[in-house]
Amino acid sequence: MRAYALHTLEGVRDCDITTHPFTTADGLGLSMLRFRKSSSKDVVLVIHGLTTSTDMFIMPEHRNLVTCLHDAGFGDVWCLDFRMSNRHPYNMTRHRYTMDHCALFDHPEAVRTLRKAVGDDARLHVIAHCLGAMSFSMALFSGQIPGIRSAIMNSVSLTPRVAGWSRFKLRVAPFMVESVINQPYVSPDWGSEPGITPGKLVSKVVNLFHEDCGVPSCHMLSFMWGTGWPALYRHENLLDVTHRRGGDLYGPTSPNYHRHVRKMVQVGHAVKYDPADPLLRALPNDYLAGAASCTTPVLFVTGRHNHIFEDSNIACFRELDARRGGLHALEIFEEYGHQDVFMGKAVDKDVFPRLIAFLHSQAC
Repeated sequence: MRAYALHTLEGVRDCDITTHPFTTADGLGLSMLRFRKSSSKDVVLVIHGLTTSTDMFIMPEHRNLVTCLHDAGFGDVWCLDFRMSNRHPYNMTRHRYTMDHCALFDHPEAVRTLRKAVGDDARLHVIAHCLGAMSFSMALFSGQIPGIRSAIMNSVSLTPRVAGWSRFKLRVAPFMVESVINQPYVSPDWGSEPGITPGKLVSKVVNLFHEDCGVPSCHMLSFMWGTGWPALYRHENLLDVTHRRGGDLYGPTSPNYHRHVRKMVQVGHAVKYDPADPLLRALPNDYLAGAASCTTPVLFVTGRHNHIFEDSNIACFRELDARRGGLHALEIFEEYGHQDVFMGKAVDKDVFPRLIAFLHSQAC
């Protein structure tokens, strides 16, 4: 029995909630949820990471990001569910999408759709997480999305760094999932599947290597991403209900995004996955090449105990600060990891005030 309904909206109250669908140029139907409490010239767009969704920003069990933004005077908040969202079916197919597709098709079209509703004179701020932050950064720093007033990028942006075990998984996971166990995706909820399935067997094997907790979806998440026990967060930062509903908050994913991450880790920064793809010719082959021309101030955020992308955002801040000094900022949350920066039980006190202070500094 679920503690909260799947994709519940009960975590945000006293506002108008509307759904805004849109279609990408490569033929996918995506959507945004708008949480409008009051009129505001400062509009915030919030973007999830791979396998999560809007749900990570509207959780009922703690004071979530959307509610805190409303209370801080940002009355018009939009949450994008792009092609990586578990609210859409695309992760469950044997696809060949990469971060390039998100950068060229998803984020620019989402901003165009939002602008039609709020107007071109609104000041648009972006808060993005994980591969949502990486793909949005690729779009932003390559000039695909002009007119962004400020941005906050959590965990990773243009310079991904991962541990040795994570590098190994990036190398072997796509082949193992697609060719050995013959599955279109890997899922944190494999352990809950009825009957005997390849995924359930994988989950049981993974459980043998995790004595850190008794939640199979948590074990699978560490297997899917990063290096650690657990990898995505620090257990002590989560409420028990958040920890146990990991199978709902994180969804399945095709391993093809891992291929693109691996290439960027090998190169040392964000690059196009397939430079020969004519569909993506509007994008640069090297996303750092023109980064200095971007005038949008970015707050790079990371937890000190980030076991997914380690010090990626520290490296990115230093790289971009060397190219355009004084424009960007860095914030390290000493007691946090990767995902708990948004989903922890005390983020409204430990994390969100710093994010909101940055937004206020850029709002006038």
